Amino acid sequence: MGEINTCLKRTFTIFNIIFAVFGGLIILLAVLAHVLTSIHGADNLENRTLSLIMLYVVGAITMVIAGLGAYGAHKEKKGPLIAFLVCMVIGSLIMLRIGFLTAFARPRMEPVLKEAFSKYLPLDQAPEDVQEMTQAIQSEMQCCGLFSYTDWRDNIPDSCLCHTEFEESECVRVLYKVLMTKKIYAKPCFPILMHYILLIADIMLAVVFTLGTLALLGMGLSSLMIHQLRYPNRAPVLLTVPAIFSPHPPKYQELQNSPMHPVY
Repeated sequence: MGEINTCLKRTFTIFNIIFAVFGGLIILLAVLAHVLTSIHGADNLENRTLSLIMLYVVGAITMVIAGLGAYGAHKEKKGPLIAFLVCMVIGSLIMLRIGFLTAFARPRMEPVLKEAFSKYLPLDQAPEDVQEMTQAIQSEMQCCGLFSYTDWRDNIPDSCLCHTEFEESECVRVLYKVLMTKKIYAKPCFPILMHYILLIADIMLAVVFTLGTLALLGMGLSSLMIHQLRYPNRAPVLLTVPAIFSPHPPKYQELQNSPMHPVY
C-alpha cells in the first residue's frame, strides 16, 4: 500500500496534467504569434523576438516541471517532489513579480513608444531599415505613416496607396507635390500597432497570473505529499476534552449532594 493518500495522489496527477496542457498552450500561442507577426512583417523587431523566445522557454519549462511532479507522485519519491516544490516556490515568486511589473508598466507603454517612434520622423529621412519595416507594416495593416501620412512629407510611398476594393471611408485623397493627388489609407499605423502591443501585454498578464496561481496550488499539494512521505505512520491527531470540562460532577460534589443519614 502506498504511503500517499490515493485521493491526494489523483488530485496531484490531475493538477500536473492541467499544468502540462497549459505549458503546451503557451508553446502553441508562441507559434501562432510567430506566424502572425511574420505575416505582418515584424521580423525585424527585437522585442518581438525576445518575447517569443520567452514564451517558448516558459512553455517548455512548465511541461518539464509538470512531468517531474507527476513522476514523483507516481513513484512516491521525495526527491522529485522536493524539486517540484522548489520550482513552484521560485516560479510563483518570478511570475508574480513579472505580473505586477507588467501591470504597472502597461499604462506607460503608449507615451514611451510614441516618444521612441517620433525620433524617426520625418520618415523619408529615416534609416533605410526603418523605412522598409514601416512600408511592410503599411502594406499589411492598410495604414499610412506612423501618426499621419504627413510623416512622409511629399514622398508618400506606394505602400500607402489605397486599392480600389477598399471603401471610401478607409481611404482619403491628399494633395501630392504640385497639383497632384494620391488616394491613400486614411488610418495611421501607430494606433494599430499599439492595439496589438497592448493585446500582447494583456495576454502576458493572463499567462503570468495563471501560472502564479497554479504554482501556489502546486506548492500546497506537493507540501502535503512530502509531509505524508516523511511521516507515513503518524496517527491522526484527535482533540479530546480535558477532564476539567467533563460533564459528570466531581466526586466531592456527589458526596456533598448525597442525602444525609440521621445520626442517633
